[in-house]
Amino acid sequence: MMGEHTTLDSSRVDVTLPPKETTMLAMWVKVRIKPEMRQKFLKAIEVDALGSERDEPGCMRFNVLRDEKDENVYYFYEVYVDQAALEQHRAAPHYATWRSAADSLDGPSEPTRCQTVFPAAKEYWTTTKTKS
Repeated sequence: MMGEHTTLDSSRVDVTLPPKETTMLAMWVKVRIKPEMRQKFLKAIEVDALGSERDEPGCMRFNVLRDEKDENVYYFYEVYVDQAALEQHRAAPHYATWRSAADSLDGPSEPTRCQTVFPAAKEYWTTTKTKS
């Protein structure tokens, strides 16, 4: 029924996390930009994000989000199949475009490395990529 919430009895659920070797490398990166450099930043990160998903087989996701409360704070959500794919990303021409706009940042970026948990199947990520 709409509006009702289902309560999950966690004592009856057996959750098995995926083994580390089957997880993807995910990153949240927080950046603060200089307001007067917004357009330079947006142009460069758009080139990097679109190029990453389009040209890199190992990049499963690259989203750019703006903080709802602070228009000068952005987050990148990136998912790579492994560390080698991240290294390939950093060697790509579109990444160089992004790095050339580093002066638009107001301080260092704040990356957080994560491992994907759910969806656990690698097929989820690769199937999603091939649909686009």
